[in-house]
Amino acid sequence: MAKILIIDDEKAIRATLKEILEYEGYTVDEAADGQTGLEKIENEDFEAILCDVKMPKMDGMEVLKKAKEIDENLPFVMISGHGTIETAVEATKKGAYDFISKPPDLNRLLITIKNAIDRKSIEIENKVLKRKIGKTREILGESPAIINILETIDKVAPTDARVLITGENGTGKELVARWIHEKSNRAKNQMIEVNCAAIPTELIESELFGHEKGAFTSALKQRIGKFEQAHESTLFLDEIGDMSLSAQAKVLRALQENKITRVGGEKDIEVNVRVVAATNKDLLKEIDKGNFRMDLYHRLSVILIHVPSLNERKEDIPILAEKFVKEACEDNGVPKKLFTPNALNELKKMNWSGNIRELRNLVERLVILSGSKITEEDIQKYASPSHSQSNEQSVFEKFSTLQEFKDHVEKIFIEEKLKKNGWNVAKTSQEIDIQRSHLYNKIEKYSLRRSDMNEKNY
Repeated sequence: MAKILIIDDEKAIRATLKEILEYEGYTVDEAADGQTGLEKIENEDFEAILCDVKMPKMDGMEVLKKAKEIDENLPFVMISGHGTIETAVEATKKGAYDFISKPPDLNRLLITIKNAIDRKSIEIENKVLKRKIGKTREILGESPAIINILETIDKVAPTDARVLITGENGTGKELVARWIHEKSNRAKNQMIEVNCAAIPTELIESELFGHEKGAFTSALKQRIGKFEQAHESTLFLDEIGDMSLSAQAKVLRALQENKITRVGGEKDIEVNVRVVAATNKDLLKEIDKGNFRMDLYHRLSVILIHVPSLNERKEDIPILAEKFVKEACEDNGVPKKLFTPNALNELKKMNWSGNIRELRNLVERLVILSGSKITEEDIQKYASPSHSQSNEQSVFEKFSTLQEFKDHVEKIFIEEKLKKNGWNVAKTSQEIDIQRSHLYNKIEKYSLRRSDMNEKNY
């Protein structure tokens, strides 16, 4: 049940309100003055606050103001034996949910508390949803590389020039693509995305160009492909380095002639599409290996944008971490938390193989597991998910047999390789030199699940 804090200097009032609220099923805590109340708000989670206006040392209005700086979503119900319209208006302006005069009408008090708690939940949900479906995230950073990317986007976006974005997994290539679209003349239409690594080779052409009914066994009806969907908009081809050579040939034709043909069809369909592509591979090396067409590379790379790894722009880590901690607090409905200066320095010392995505995940873990401030010790303790186990226990003492230890190491190895390759099973099986069917068996054996299926932008 929801936890409520009563801040009032009158012991009898606190006792009466606590008895009523506990009878209704709420968990109740008390504070005899404003300063004590603020300390509790900073160190504990509450769903609502009942706060007296007139108190010694620090009055309720000051408590309200400072508490809103800690957690702007925390609902305050102000109570006072000296209620006036002016006081009620002032309290509302400072963020109070409601103002009730003493002695409070119990029915009104209970309804007000319930509505305040409900509204808090709705406000948190709305903020999360607005960020997920609303405007594209900012590209954060003040490093020279990020400033150069932002300047390039401003110059390139208004044109129809094709752009090739390179960089490691998790660096934010999709975010760069989204801003190119958002600042373009095509922004009124939705950007269409295709993850070339996630689509089986035999289906990629149907995905891109569509198919006619009966084109193959499972083609039970006509399908409109991504190129047609992106007409007069932007088509983002993510991980294009994993596209088959046959699909590359058709993409090349589409770029040359602005025409596509559906699988199983004969009619040419004109399309007006701006293509932005991204890859974590060195396409020039892939060309030398015969895996990528040189003519397609030159068609795509009119403008080249390289997104640096997080290890190459560590001066941006404090900016990113403080943005992520704000979002994680909102998403999880917890009061605002801050990093200590030493904690931010500790983050800058770390090696970020997973780049910005790894940083975001760590920050969310810290928000959930740490206190009101995130310290250097918190980062050392929670930087690795496996660190929740006792540090005093040797890793070798956790396993009674050699096979258990080998399974443990194999699970970690496979999971890291899958993450590195964006959970592309075919690519991972080739890299670690086992059959794809065997890799699927390992995934099932160790209950491995992709945790970033719904992550966007980073």
